[in-house]
Amino acid sequence: MPKGTLLYAQSGGVTAVINASAAAVIAAARRSRRVARVYGAADGILGVLEESLLDASALGPAELRALAWTPGGVFGSCRFKLGEPERDGARYERLLEVLAAHEVRWFLYNGGNDSADTALKIARFAAGRGYPLACVAVPKTVDNDLEGTDCCPGFGSVAKYVATSVREAALDVAAMAATSTRVFVIEVMGRHAGWIAAAAGLAGEGRDQAPHLILFPERPFAEGPFLAAVEDTVRRVGHCVVVVAEGLRDASGRFLAETGLKDAFGHAQLGGAGQVIAELVRQQARPQGALGAARLSPALRPASRLGHRPRPGARGRGGGGAPRPRRPQRGHARDPAPERPSLPLVRGGGAARAGREPRAPPAGGLPATRRLRDQRPRPPLPRPPDRRRGLSPLPRRASRLPSLRAATGAAAPAALLPARRLMRSPPSPSPRRGRFR
Repeated sequence: MPKGTLLYAQSGGVTAVINASAAAVIAAARRSRRVARVYGAADGILGVLEESLLDASALGPAELRALAWTPGGVFGSCRFKLGEPERDGARYERLLEVLAAHEVRWFLYNGGNDSADTALKIARFAAGRGYPLACVAVPKTVDNDLEGTDCCPGFGSVAKYVATSVREAALDVAAMAATSTRVFVIEVMGRHAGWIAAAAGLAGEGRDQAPHLILFPERPFAEGPFLAAVEDTVRRVGHCVVVVAEGLRDASGRFLAETGLKDAFGHAQLGGAGQVIAELVRQQARPQGALGAARLSPALRPASRLGHRPRPGARGRGGGGAPRPRRPQRGHARDPAPERPSLPLVRGGGAARAGREPRAPPAGGLPATRRLRDQRPRPPLPRPPDRRRGLSPLPRRASRLPSLRAATGAAAPAALLPARRLMRSPPSPSPRRGRFR
């Protein structure tokens, strides 16, 4: 293959280490004698279709080292899946037009399973047209389910985050189990693979440490044994922490949280398996068992929480006695705390005696060192770094998109402008991307 350009792009949900893969690709390409230039596509495959390319050859050694430790996706990513060439031929022709205009001989697509499928389709289409192009799928996923990878880049970061979150939540649940939550349900990602759910097991070191139960998408969910295990754990330990994978299925293979909708890649849209499990435990807790005497935790998902159900027989909530007013609480709904005797007032550096006012500051005011420290001007907050610092936009070399309409005979602009198809507003460059066109 002759000398040419290497084009790199990012796809799908970004991970904490996707830029480390980008920095490694750029560094390896610079060491190759066959790679003349290194470009990056803005916003994944959409940047190639729109010919929105960035020159990564100008990145200096310091910027390249910083890129490897920068979170997010510096080139921008997208969720866009190409159709089959028989039905989506106009986009494939446009891709080859842009790649040929910039003499691209290597296309590296950094993403998961769907991104690898896109790279395979482009490679086969280019081979059918006789265009010399090598397509490489650079692995990236938090699910750790890519073929040929043992520990996929992105999984280690989310495994540490999930294990830490489960352990911290379990400490809170154990501390409050006597009067508050006893069953706590946490939902994690994992549609078909339970690696993230299994990583939550790193939080505990024994049978009685959380997580006590882990529900995997690979194993069909059995309601009876699960509820029995929850009740046994609560009676033995005093509380129970359950980790649920979002792709949990029943015995028939159907997702417990399937909504009937599809996402951008055509996969089933899931609505929250943790909520389903939490409601199942709640219903079981009403009539019987150790769970019936406990307030149950909600299913916990990002930016959403469910309130507690009333405890059967509790005073003022279905039991005897006059009702008590409920005070609004942040987060979980809880009962009012029991009355406690008044405690000594604590202010400043010491505790004031009961019935007396706290000591006043000295007549001369605060010490000079403290006064100067409080009056010292605060430095301004640092400005967020430019995520595309050192990347220069490239001029367009391929023909404009309208010329593709005449060549293909397509009548709908949506077939020629895939990025516009995803927008609700009229076509206009966003402020973030407008600087790089």
